[in-house]
Amino acid sequence: MVEHYDKVLAGIAGSLLGGVLLGLLTSVSFSAGLFAGTLVATLFVYDAMFRNPPLPPSDPRVAASAIVWHAILFGVAVATYLT
Repeated sequence: MVEHYDKVLAGIAGSLLGGVLLGLLTSVSFSAGLFAGTLVATLFVYDAMFRNPPLPPSDPRVAASAIVWHAILFGVAVATYLT
């Protein structure tokens, strides 16, 4: 049976793939499409980390995961707007 976190992972992968396809198949640049997909994936990450976390919010791994995700988001944003 498909659990909540399986759906979250599928949502993250689907939104990133959607962003890539947006960049490849439309007049939107590839990096802008990827950035849009990353922003949508962020909603799934927030749901998994803060609304329905598998760990207690006080666990240091929750903060570490949030920092890593925001670093990735920031890197994609910088790459998008520096090219």
